Amino acid sequence: MAITITRPFRSPPVPFRRCSSPVSLRFSRLGRGIRCSATDRQELFSRIAPVYDNLNDVLSLGLHRTWKRMCVSWSGAKRGDRVLDLCCGSGDLAFLLSQKVGLDGEVKAVDFSRMQLKAAATKQEMYWKSCYKNIIWIEGDALSLAFEDCCFDAITVGYGMRNVADKPRALQEIFRVLKPGSRASILDFNKSKSLLVTSFQNWSIDNIVVPFASTYGLSEEYRYLKSSIAEFLTGDELVNLAKEVGFSSAKHYEIGGGLMGNLVITR
Repeated sequence: MAITITRPFRSPPVPFRRCSSPVSLRFSRLGRGIRCSATDRQELFSRIAPVYDNLNDVLSLGLHRTWKRMCVSWSGAKRGDRVLDLCCGSGDLAFLLSQKVGLDGEVKAVDFSRMQLKAAATKQEMYWKSCYKNIIWIEGDALSLAFEDCCFDAITVGYGMRNVADKPRALQEIFRVLKPGSRASILDFNKSKSLLVTSFQNWSIDNIVVPFASTYGLSEEYRYLKSSIAEFLTGDELVNLAKEVGFSSAKHYEIGGGLMGNLVITR
């Protein structure tokens, strides 16, 4: 049974609902392609969790908040809707969705990292709004969602699709749980076809992101970004994949000067 967390985790611990058992995933880490278990990846994102929000603010100059608002807007979420934030991390998109759907709606926020979910639950109390009572934090697997078919009015994914091993399967799961005619909005780094954008992206990671992350002792954790983007799909490839899965329409928007991309798909 899913439990709504409305305050930081204290003793006794509050259990999360678990969507499924861990699965083995392909993950390019530190620039080297290796096979990591779900546990390995959970540990990596758990190490990042305590400073994740601060790093996002600094490294994007706060622009990630604008991109996330755009992502939520493109999802079409509205008051009273039942919505899903997949790969929710520390909860930024879930909080924005909560304000959209209001107390008459419901937000399910799923992530496989318990530490990220703890960070989100802490923020839920620190930045309290009455509508945040509609958020349910769930520890689960994006490749095997424990929800019935056609149950969500909108879905968002923020910086999660790039790190999912089986992207067709992830999109199939999104398609399955999304109501006909409803939309999913997927925000992530953009794998640009522009040599200029790609060069700047790589330079920024090597000379800004990794050195800054190293001040938190997280240079190794952030060095994987470059290879994960290189192995990601371009906007056109994401559109084609979504249509192959069965989505009736798909459009990819380049934002942030082409550094970021947002896929909007309609079932």
